[in-house]
Amino acid sequence: MRFAYSLMAAAALALLASAAHANTRLVVNCFWPPQHYVCQSILPTWLEWVEEATEGRVRGIIPPKSVAAPPEQWDSVEKGIVDVAPQFNGFVQNRVQGPLVAMNLFVSSKDAVAMSQALWETYERFYPDEHKGVHLLSTWVITPGSVYSQTDTPILSMDELINRKIWALPGASANLLKKLGSGVVAGPAVQANEIISRGVVDGYIALSPTSLQSFQLIPYTKSMTRFSRGMYTTSFSLLINEDKWAEISPEDQAAIMDVSGPKFGRMAAQEWHDADERGMAAMQEAGIELHDAPAEFENALIEASQPLTDAWVEKASAKGLDAANMLEFYTTRLQELTAANQ
Repeated sequence: MRFAYSLMAAAALALLASAAHANTRLVVNCFWPPQHYVCQSILPTWLEWVEEATEGRVRGIIPPKSVAAPPEQWDSVEKGIVDVAPQFNGFVQNRVQGPLVAMNLFVSSKDAVAMSQALWETYERFYPDEHKGVHLLSTWVITPGSVYSQTDTPILSMDELINRKIWALPGASANLLKKLGSGVVAGPAVQANEIISRGVVDGYIALSPTSLQSFQLIPYTKSMTRFSRGMYTTSFSLLINEDKWAEISPEDQAAIMDVSGPKFGRMAAQEWHDADERGMAAMQEAGIELHDAPAEFENALIEASQPLTDAWVEKASAKGLDAANMLEFYTTRLQELTAANQ
């Protein structure tokens, strides 16, 4: 009888452990404003995919407000404050170099979906083990940013750019401006409105049209300068806490990766592209002038940016990455995918 009770107890414990293992709730942070489409559409769509793929065993919620500042997403995931969060890779250059391959100047295309696919393939080949302390679920790349003037004079030359005080995202674009001698105020995109609306700067760089809408920058913008080659874009990573990931069964892990990886990256990039189309329409309706950068200006910026790309190759190589071949693979694959999507 005692043996039978022991078997029953063991079976009950096994069932409880199985139930606990089979029902996982993910707290997914979104550091954009709550009304932003990343919070309203991109991350909710992924959670729907996850729930469907795992037959309801893994579900998630998105807090109504971000629980951590934009630069602290990785830390908040690693420490278990949240389970999942997107991370702008420009803020974690001390941790990873691989995702920054897509953020080198003038290596992007206007096809965000192609860039996202190319970056995932680059990750799989060149830096699959770089994300220490977290598990990488996906990456995506957004449409390239441009140069914007807050005065009646558009920015169409090196002299005009150098003589401005410019807001920029941290990373390659801010470093280029510093190298050129421009006055630079760098910070996360969610803080751009505070700087730009107060007139602290008289121009800004590296944001795509949707950001002008999302961060209410259109009233402070007079003109936009576009480049024939994508000047600068940003990449994001979707991270999950390692302990939380370990709670999920191998079968459900595989199911989640099937709806993450390149599938999530392409979806997020397409959503961003569609939002940029809406942003561009809003800019034109507001009377913002659109200018194509003169070839002399664009070529001068490309030449000035090359040392920064070389510096990235050197830094990534010092971390043990095959950076030169990584860059060549990414740009070649991007060209192929962009051409196939046209």
